[in-house]
Amino acid sequence: MPDVDGFDEFYRGSRQRLLGFVYALTGDLAEAQDAVQEAYIRAWQRWSAVSGYEEPEAWVRVVASRIAVSRWRSLRSRARAYLRHGVNESVPGPDTATVEVVTALRQLPEEQRTAIALYYLMGMPVAEVARQTAAPVGTVKARLSRGRAALAGLLAVSDLEEAADA
Repeated sequence: MPDVDGFDEFYRGSRQRLLGFVYALTGDLAEAQDAVQEAYIRAWQRWSAVSGYEEPEAWVRVVASRIAVSRWRSLRSRARAYLRHGVNESVPGPDTATVEVVTALRQLPEEQRTAIALYYLMGMPVAEVARQTAAPVGTVKARLSRGRAALAGLLAVSDLEEAADA
């Protein structure tokens, strides 16, 4: 078990200095906070070794700066890829039929909605749906049947309303 009190004291005594350093390094407070948090997590995981170092704060500072630089390199590489390949074309929005089906699905009880999504959208067999939902096969079949009937009613109502509006 790591020395909780020792780590807490170390953290309270060094966090502001370390955050200030990484903030100066990155120029982005959120990135600095993320990098410092990750460095302290790694220090906590290795606290039995890190606490024995002559300067544990220096170890955390090096780790935090490496994390920040690694994230910066990743962002830079991503930006270069965008320049090389261009931004992906936007994905078209869902058509009205898809929106209607999703709206109808949201009105079903969760168990029916889950069974329908696993069976029809994920393509799982009934036995696998039963395993995934921890329900008997017969229960899954009943949920699918009731869900289909409810969806048919919900979608037919919206079709009738559209026909009446036309």
